[in-house]
Amino acid sequence: MISSWMKKYLELSVRQVLSRLGHSTEELPDIVIERPARAEHGDYSTNIAMQLAKTLRQPPLHIAAQLKNELEQTGRMEGLFHQIETAPPGFLNFRLDWNEWARKDFQLPRAVREKVVIEHTSINPNKSAHIGHLRNACIGDSLARLLKRAGYQIEVHNYIDDLGNQLADTVVGLLNVDHQAAHVRFGDFCWDIYSRVNKEYDDQPSLLEQRTKVLQALEAGDGNLAWVGLLTAERIVREHLEEMKAFGIDYDLLVWESNIVRQGFWDTAFRLLQQTALFHKETSGKLEGCWVLKQPAAEDVESEAEHQADKVLVRSNGILTYTAKDIAYHLWKFGLLGNDFRYKPFADGLWTTSAEGVAADYGKADLVVNVIDHRQAYPQAMVKQALEALGFTAQAEKLRHVGYGVVSLSPGAARELGLDTSDGKASYAMSGRQGIGIKVSDLLDLMEAQIEAKRSDSEGLSSRLIAAAAIRYYLLRFALPTEVVFDIQQATETTGNTGVYLMYAHARAASILAKAQADGLPRMESLPEDIAPQERAEHALLRQIAAWPDTLSTACEELSPTPICHFAYELATLFNHFYTACPILKAEPERQPYRLWLTAKFKETIAEALDVIGLPAPDRM
Repeated sequence: MISSWMKKYLELSVRQVLSRLGHSTEELPDIVIERPARAEHGDYSTNIAMQLAKTLRQPPLHIAAQLKNELEQTGRMEGLFHQIETAPPGFLNFRLDWNEWARKDFQLPRAVREKVVIEHTSINPNKSAHIGHLRNACIGDSLARLLKRAGYQIEVHNYIDDLGNQLADTVVGLLNVDHQAAHVRFGDFCWDIYSRVNKEYDDQPSLLEQRTKVLQALEAGDGNLAWVGLLTAERIVREHLEEMKAFGIDYDLLVWESNIVRQGFWDTAFRLLQQTALFHKETSGKLEGCWVLKQPAAEDVESEAEHQADKVLVRSNGILTYTAKDIAYHLWKFGLLGNDFRYKPFADGLWTTSAEGVAADYGKADLVVNVIDHRQAYPQAMVKQALEALGFTAQAEKLRHVGYGVVSLSPGAARELGLDTSDGKASYAMSGRQGIGIKVSDLLDLMEAQIEAKRSDSEGLSSRLIAAAAIRYYLLRFALPTEVVFDIQQATETTGNTGVYLMYAHARAASILAKAQADGLPRMESLPEDIAPQERAEHALLRQIAAWPDTLSTACEELSPTPICHFAYELATLFNHFYTACPILKAEPERQPYRLWLTAKFKETIAEALDVIGLPAPDRM
């Protein structure tokens, strides 16, 4: 990567200047490399001279001049830059030698072969998936693609909560609520049942007692209720997998919560926790009879009250909380539990935990990444705290929670669902209990119809593939903590920051290169003799292409696909500007090879970016 290359040489120069002026070189300020927004300020820039001004007691511009001289005397970073300039109040600006850049291999450094377990999707198996679940899955799948590209060994888990309240609600509804409706899919039928039973609880409080009985039966794992729950969960999970497959999302392992309980994982975790000072049974107060994870004394009182239930690991009636099972699961993820599952095939290429089956090498992670919405930050902190309490501080540091904002509906999308939008809200929250939301399968059908109605060319990608890519990009392009207000019309636009726009840009480049080949022009996979840009549009596009390895690195560090989306959109926009401003097939003979090479380089780069965020790179739309 150019930034890490520059940091290495700048650090040497800073040490030389500090040493020459009689200052310690033990601790250096962080060297920040930036890409100026305006090309006239150079291709790269740093403010390190301003950071050193206080230490050296010299004007930043004077320090910048010394660093410039040092860099020039040592060969301008092996000739990568043809010009280094100083600029007030103390910037160092660098202009790339593009021919030298093209000869070097600036790629993302290969990661050590650490194993990363990524858990994502993890939908309650009680009804069809909705668009909020899909955002989780798209983020998780993109992170798996990103880290795999960085050289990590990736294992993707989908955690199935088949012992939770939501499944119990659906089972109570199936057994007690009379519902007649024509549905093709069982999950859609259960969508209605889940909503209906939550309304029935108000009218029939006795049903809540039945939910407790169902929860106990599910955990025990035998009898009629347990089998009804198992069959319901398995049928819906298969439908979930089918829904996610349409978006290019798959998994390595399904982890069933019931296996964690019935195969003694929690029993082992319970014994380990009992040996710590933070785990105890409450003997009085609201939590009497509950086993809880005690909080540090310095914890904020308001937070204590707000998250009181999240500390409970075993309720007074003996039922385990989600957090308890999650602690046991994470001890297994890191290979710390001593227990293991058995495994058997569930679908093509997908395995599942099981009471019976074969041994396999799952888990034993070096790094664990959990994609769970930001509202679950406190329970995730409880898991980390449990690891620390047990003495597994290194593993606790390697547990990363990737939180994200919820998905709500735009007024237009809400009207599509028949919701009343007369109150003029900017967005409308979804609620599974009230049956409000866009099912993933319905959304894909709706978007496919929109795409089909808009397109004039039926060749190339199918409307369904385009629709899936458009939805996926819309859910990824917003910063992770941001609430996504999903709007169907915006997601299918062919211009602006949409997945359709990015795919069109790749198809345009592919079409140009195919036409060049058909016209007998040479394939421009090799480097022309001189690639120095002459036009502003050429330079802007080349600068963006050069930033690709650094963008990958940033996305890896942040564990976020958003930087990739921003990069790809800017790249596509700059290519379209280049296409408009600079003739390619009709270019002057001396510029045509370079412009064809630049087009090929763009096509290669945007294809890589699209692959990381899980979009196709079509040759024709």
